[in-house]
Amino acid sequence: MAEPPQSCDCFVSLPPGSKYDHVIFGKNSDRPRDEVQEVVYCPAASHAPGATVQCTYVSIPQVERTHAVVLSRPAWLWGAEMGANECGVCIGNEAVWTRQPVAQGEALLGMDLVRLGLERGESAQDALRVITELLQHHGQGGACREDPQHFSYFNTFLLADRNEAWVLETSGKLWAAQKITEGVKNISNQLTIETEISAEHPELREVATAEGWWDGEGDFSFASTFTPDDPPARMELAKARYEGGKALLQEHAGSMTAEVMMKILRDKAHGICMDSGGFCSTGSMVSILPRDTTMPCVHFFTATPDPSRSVFKPFIFSERVAPVAMVRSPEYGPDDPVRLQPRFQHRVDRKHELYEAHQTALAIMEASPDAGVSLQGTMRFLESQCLQEIEAMLRGELQGQELGDLFFDCVDTEIKFYQ
Repeated sequence: MAEPPQSCDCFVSLPPGSKYDHVIFGKNSDRPRDEVQEVVYCPAASHAPGATVQCTYVSIPQVERTHAVVLSRPAWLWGAEMGANECGVCIGNEAVWTRQPVAQGEALLGMDLVRLGLERGESAQDALRVITELLQHHGQGGACREDPQHFSYFNTFLLADRNEAWVLETSGKLWAAQKITEGVKNISNQLTIETEISAEHPELREVATAEGWWDGEGDFSFASTFTPDDPPARMELAKARYEGGKALLQEHAGSMTAEVMMKILRDKAHGICMDSGGFCSTGSMVSILPRDTTMPCVHFFTATPDPSRSVFKPFIFSERVAPVAMVRSPEYGPDDPVRLQPRFQHRVDRKHELYEAHQTALAIMEASPDAGVSLQGTMRFLESQCLQEIEAMLRGELQGQELGDLFFDCVDTEIKFYQ
């Protein structure tokens, strides 16, 4: 594959980094530019003893109870690039490569692990436990893009809840994790955990010593030990993006809000909003996780590419939540090229209604700059109205029975405007 996926950036701000007493989570999903990302709501469910769940490539034992989740995912796979659950947990993942080779066989994708962590974890730390236990039992691997040429990677994760965040970095079944309790933090296609390790795989240092990557003396740095001597070009290129994201977080430390996080995700100067060659930011997410548990968490999704030309729409878990068909892609069942062996021998149309309407709007922007400016201004106005509704809700001025309709209403309004 001439130009493999270059992955993404995840951000989190905890008080005092946030302007209010909220944890703010954000992520851009950078993927092949023709890949469609859909937003999926899955209600909480109970499962019979002995049940299994079919992930993208492999089937694993199911748990007795899964949480309700909302996911932003490439439409061809089971897992997700990012998402949240009803407990106020958010997770996003990034691609990394380490000294260990990536196995060619099929296992759990990092995106499967994101979804499994959300479905099974009641807190960020609990979701971390879920992911690391699944890594131990099932491993990670498999094609990460809808293409017959195999391409795979290891994963890092950013997990957040109302109280704290965790960075989880992996190499095969090995891992290290760092707990974040205040301030701001970002991850990209880099190993960032040095000596500040809060939890780790029990055999991590033993393996590092046996492989000759660590001499057993002094402080142990996960990043220094496991970063390849000759990193892939895509990891080297991501260094500047990681540093740029870090600088943007520091610039807004103490004043971070959902609106500011959206601005960071739209930043093209540092490459955060990717639009390069065959890749772009195909989906984006921002979440507000209030420390006050009487307030609901609010999750914004674009469900369309390029956040600088997309609208963030709010989703809130409530008793009235229902799937929104306008951001769901067509399903092809057993004839889907991801299900047939050999995989990915043909392509299918995965565009959902909002994606198609958004592509029409982008064509107008490109064909007529003046009309494009007007269109984008109106889109931002729609988004600002959504943010105002959320602020009203957090002040207790919006009734609970309206919460489940916010995402649908915003998507419906956006599509009607494009038409």
